[in-house]
Formats: sequence, structure tokens, C-alpha cells
Amino acid sequence: MATYFEVRIADEERTYAGQAAQAALDLLDKLESHLSRFRANSDLAQIAQLAPGEKMCLSEPTFGCVEIAKKMELATHGAFSATPAALQTQSSLPRWSLLPEDLSIRCESGRLQFDLGAIGKGFALDRMGELLRSWDCNSFLLVAGGSSILAGDAPSGVAGWSCGLGDDNAPQRFFLARASLSGSGLAVKGSHILDPRSGQLALRQNRAWALTDTAAESDALSTACMVLSEPELDEVVAQDRSWLIFLETDGATRPMGSRALPPQA
Repeated sequence: MATYFEVRIADEERTYAGQAAQAALDLLDKLESHLSRFRANSDLAQIAQLAPGEKMCLSEPTFGCVEIAKKMELATHGAFSATPAALQTQSSLPRWSLLPEDLSIRCESGRLQFDLGAIGKGFALDRMGELLRSWDCNSFLLVAGGSSILAGDAPSGVAGWSCGLGDDNAPQRFFLARASLSGSGLAVKGSHILDPRSGQLALRQNRAWALTDTAAESDALSTACMVLSEPELDEVVAQDRSWLIFLETDGATRPMGSRALPPQA
């Protein structure tokens, strides 16, 4: 997934916590094998070979990830898409449908050029969090590249995990517990986010963050924030009371949404 991952576990015996963390990283490797478009034998590489009308069965992780991607595409009115890269070689986005009864995907039109970079990291964090909970390691912080964070239960004696809007020394910080925070911007990769609705580069120049219950949702929502206008953002976040976004303007951040702000750190 072209980034680094961190696993932090609190309130556990050191050796056991290390074993749980290693199990989570092993799971990450397995997810990468399914979700990477750069591996010739991955599900995504094979999906791209489908002709209109053809379908294929997916691994459970791949189906789970693209199912969330479809949900977020609908929730953001197309501002998030798992196939925006297709607009570089096709005149319109490909169309596809999911068949839950046999974990299959069907190509309806075009070539299914999936790129799960804007949701794959978050999906992996969610699955890693589920695994840590199965080990009874409930107090954890998972980080993907610094731009995606999933917090489990708060460590003993504090309100949550201290997480900032931006770099490690960001002045605006919150205590997060059982929540995910993801950020999108142009500072690291430059203008790289496409508006799936038009094929044009994102117009928003400042950073945006999304706070949700799951990392897959926060990843997708923060990406959509880069292409949605503020009236559109108001409409999108009004759909789900567990969503909160922060827009950076003139060096300050402004929250949008009805979710309560977490405690300030």
C-alpha cells in the first residue's frame, strides 16, 4: 500500500502485545496480496480483465472492501470512487455491480480499473483492529502513513489516544477512542486527487480531515472532501450523525457535522 503502518498496544503484557502486533502486521501482508493493483495475481488485477457482462468471484477481503467503496460512492454522490484512474484511459467511469450471494463482481461497462488507495489503508486498519480485539488487545492505536488513524479503547487513566490534525506537532489535538481520523491534502503528493464526476483535479487546496467510526469510511470521506463544495459537504455529512469533517482555512480548522467533538488533548 506504499506506506508504513504502526501498531501500538496499551495495557497488555509486553510479550503478548508483541505477538498480537505481529499477527496484525501478518494480516496486513495478506490483505495487500488481495487489494494491490500492482500484483499480477491480485483480485484487482484480474478484475481489470473482465469484459462487460462478465463476472468473477472475489476473495472475502476484496469483496468487503469494494462493498464499502460502493457504499461511500453513493453516500458522497460520486465524489468518492474506487475507479477514478479509469478516466485517464476511458471517457467515462466504468460501471459495476456486486452480487453478495456468491461474493462476485460483474462488469457492466468499460474496464474496471480499480485503485483502492483512497480506502484500502483504512480497510486494512479496520481488519487489523478486529484481529487485535479477538486477541483481547482492546486498547490500541493503528497508524497508516500518518494520514489514517484508528483508535481502539483509551489506555488506562487517559481520555484517549492523543491525535492531531496534521503533523505530530500539530497544535490542534484530540483524545480519540473507538474512532478513526483520516486526512487528505496536496502537500505530500501534490495535485493527485481526481474528481470522479469530471475527471479534473481536485480544486480544494487546503487539507481536510474526516472523523468517523471506521477507518475505511474516514479514508473515503476525507478524499471526497477535496472535491466537494461546502454546500455539498453539508448535505453529505447530514446523512450520518457519526461523521464529522474538518476543513483547513487560513491556517485554522473548522468542523462540519453533528458528531460531538472529541475531548481536546
